Amino acid sequence: MSAEQLKTLAAAPSRRNRLIIVALVFVLALTLDLVTKAWAWNNLKGNPPIEVIEHVFYLRFGFNTGAAFSLFSDESWGRVFFVTVTFFALGYMGWLALKMPTTRAYGFVAIGLIGAGAAGNLHDRFRRVMEVYTESGRAERHGVVDFLQFYYNWPEDYWPIFNVADSSLVCGVGILLVFLHFHGAEPEQAGDASDAAQSDPGESGPDESGPDESGPDESESEAEPAAQHEQDEQAAASEADDADEPADDASADGDASQPAAPTSA
Repeated sequence: MSAEQLKTLAAAPSRRNRLIIVALVFVLALTLDLVTKAWAWNNLKGNPPIEVIEHVFYLRFGFNTGAAFSLFSDESWGRVFFVTVTFFALGYMGWLALKMPTTRAYGFVAIGLIGAGAAGNLHDRFRRVMEVYTESGRAERHGVVDFLQFYYNWPEDYWPIFNVADSSLVCGVGILLVFLHFHGAEPEQAGDASDAAQSDPGESGPDESGPDESGPDESESEAEPAAQHEQDEQAAASEADDADEPADDASADGDASQPAAPTSA
């Protein structure tokens, strides 16, 4: 690994912070999608469209049993297939969030948008049921609420009706492709080193609980006089012992020089 890559790795933001970005974007985009689709279900279904920009933008109720932008809406296998694909997509987004380099935040914004779009449409595939026309007649089908309609050649041609979740998916995929193209080759460990340093400061640098540069510890200052006093007492006791030793020696010598008492014949 080059010196420049090592420098980038050390300066990379924490992965924990990037995951927070993913969560915030996911919650905001998903909330906006569910709220707007609930409004469309309650206010647009069975009613004429609402004109926002004449000949360009309308709010019209649509019920999509297929994929984004009403793709494969007439296929009977669509619900099971798209539910399965959605779960795989959500799992892949979670894996990317744990593996992508953390040097750029916009890649994690993209993951949040894709996850919110997938989860928003998945919610409708489980909850929204409506009677629709099929090739064999009318039948109840699970589907996704759409309500955004744009004309590009009034009044015949318009873009397939879509919703906020579809917009999140398209924007997220576009941003993610740009991120992976320009930054996908950066070290995956970028950001993980910061998390490791925060969780184990002993390995990342000197102990922060080391000696304070402002002065000695108060407990050490109180212990020093007591230790010094004990040393002085020991020294005084040692000097007293040394002074007693010559006297004891002299007494022993005097006893040895005294003549023995004469014994009677």
